Amino acid sequence: MRHRIAVVGGGPAGLTLARVLLRHGHLVDVLERDPAPDARPSGGTLDLHEGLGQLALDKAGLLAEFRALSRPEGQAMRVLAPDGTVLRDWLPGPDETANPEIDRGRLRDLLLGPLDVQWGRGVTRVVPGGRDGVRVMFEDGRQAAYDLVVGADGAWSRTRPAVSPVTPHYTGVTSVETSLDDVDTRHPDLARLIGDGSMGVYGENRNLVAQRNSGGHVKVNAQFRAPRDWPADLGLDLGDAEAVRSSLLALFDGWAAPVLDLLRRGTAFLHRPLYALPVGHTWTHVPGVTLLGDAAHLMPPLGAGANLAMLEGAELAETIASGPADLDQAVRAFEDRMCTRAARWSKITTAGLDRLVSPDPAQALAVFDRVQPS
Repeated sequence: MRHRIAVVGGGPAGLTLARVLLRHGHLVDVLERDPAPDARPSGGTLDLHEGLGQLALDKAGLLAEFRALSRPEGQAMRVLAPDGTVLRDWLPGPDETANPEIDRGRLRDLLLGPLDVQWGRGVTRVVPGGRDGVRVMFEDGRQAAYDLVVGADGAWSRTRPAVSPVTPHYTGVTSVETSLDDVDTRHPDLARLIGDGSMGVYGENRNLVAQRNSGGHVKVNAQFRAPRDWPADLGLDLGDAEAVRSSLLALFDGWAAPVLDLLRRGTAFLHRPLYALPVGHTWTHVPGVTLLGDAAHLMPPLGAGANLAMLEGAELAETIASGPADLDQAVRAFEDRMCTRAARWSKITTAGLDRLVSPDPAQALAVFDRVQPS
């Protein structure tokens, strides 16, 4: 039996769901608010884990293509003290494939492949319980009905209210992002400082992380504990890059000059307060609606969210493609498995954020010692 299925959101979770369904001969409507794939910057780089994101790509038949596009050297990780002392310097082995990096844009293009995404289809509301199925309401006033609507529409999901009244809360940690282009040519000293992957510097209640993307592009993030409306509290205009730069340099005053050069030479600045859903967020099952990824279990960005979202998309697709007599019963069982696993990861990442932005910088070092080989 063919079901009418829609996935709201064209990110990693929604596209993985659609690709695995397509591999099994099933079509799904992918409803994406953005008017085109390149309508806005795709974001930074992702490390895809062997048992999570890479497993999802394997289920979609895309693992070999991923390996050709990924950057295994991006697994390198260097940790510095604020005075510039190198505390840890991990380099991946020649055959290390545990967590290779891939730019979000390249991953999106890989997943898109032959999919026919409905671009510019902003969803405002999902209404379950109708005679003709679950209704999806669009920004243009139109609506459509489906047997199953999967909300893969991120932190501020328009699908989530159909199953849960819970909204994300501010974690108390804010992030300010800047970037460097053509780093190997224009900033060779910083290229050497960062290495082939990521470099993190951890101080009291603040850190500075630089991460390579492809093409010589580097993302730099300053994380620190501050009120949610940090720029407004200081009277900062985020469009005034020099004012934001001065404020950040004051916040990190006393750190080694080469580390502060990551801020001095950065371009525009973006403010990204970190939000999360409660650890163990779940909901009473609603027939015809479910959630994936950040819509279901938004957690601190410590490398788990996209991996979990992709695996969830792949697993739900396989559940649907197996042709269960009772689709709703299958979705309910999937939710139980997803929420149990997500609760474990949410607990881990919440504790991890507390340690990475801690009054005691040694807590951050302990986090890396737990996950990196000796």
